Amino acid sequence: MGDVDVVVLFEHPEWQKPLFEALEARGLSYEAFDLKRGAFDPRRLPAARVVFNQASPSAYVRHHERAVPLARTLLRSYSAAGIPVVNGDEAFSLELSKAAQLALMERIGVRAPRSVVFDDVEALADRLRRTEFPFPALIKPDQGGSGARMVEVSSLDAVRQAVAGPELWSPDPVLILQEKLQYDPEFGIVRIEIVGGELLYAMRVVAHGGFNLCPSEVCHPTAGLSGACAARPPEAPRVEFHPYPEVPDRAVADALRVARAGGLDIAGLEYALVDGEPVFYDVNANSNLRPAVAAAFGIANPFARVVDYLERRMVRARAA
Repeated sequence: MGDVDVVVLFEHPEWQKPLFEALEARGLSYEAFDLKRGAFDPRRLPAARVVFNQASPSAYVRHHERAVPLARTLLRSYSAAGIPVVNGDEAFSLELSKAAQLALMERIGVRAPRSVVFDDVEALADRLRRTEFPFPALIKPDQGGSGARMVEVSSLDAVRQAVAGPELWSPDPVLILQEKLQYDPEFGIVRIEIVGGELLYAMRVVAHGGFNLCPSEVCHPTAGLSGACAARPPEAPRVEFHPYPEVPDRAVADALRVARAGGLDIAGLEYALVDGEPVFYDVNANSNLRPAVAAAFGIANPFARVVDYLERRMVRARAA
């Protein structure tokens, strides 16, 4: 790769197409580094005025198990070389660990669900004997991604049954038992999109019992039930996405604090409203924007806003 304006690290074959189109429309040169089948020389890293990390924790559900390890190696190499990356190693490490997200939120005073991390069910049982924990609950993988490997459980015995086979333990053999937040399912949860430390928009997401809430219109089209998401089988319930201009200032402020503390340049954060208070439970660095929702806020193309931010980072890099 030669010197270009932007190098985009990506894995999903469809998610980044709107970004690439926005870069082309702006007249910016870019190279797409495909993490599914990559190779690089750490002494001569792919050069650009700015690097944009779009790796996804859910790559393994698309049978791209090597994409995340390669992304982490590449991002650590950029960091060691002193090359700034949008959503770099710090941000991606946070996205890859729900446990780390919960620890960060506890540190900065953002409400999050009660959770226990475990790699052995009997160790979990011993912990629960010493700590009051509410059921029903959810089992989640620490790495997560597109709602994969999530199971609702009603008791410790149900946990034992759920983890008896190998399905939930691979590729990330660390699981989280997390309280099931009690919120209005007809209202849904709220996802706040942040670009460059500022609110882009917020939307309500009504899941109808599903766990895959990926907002990409490729995965959840605005019309029809078909989509190009390996983590969403055809029989999965349809997910609804609604603009939410009434998002409370408190929730936006909490989301911005999480993004700032976690080194997230671009992020999508999800919370549920419990007893009138936002409870944040998921932090996404690879944020798939939804044009149909953005349009309700007067944003013709949300990916153009991302390109605006990339251009600002180029100016900062040039000045530095």
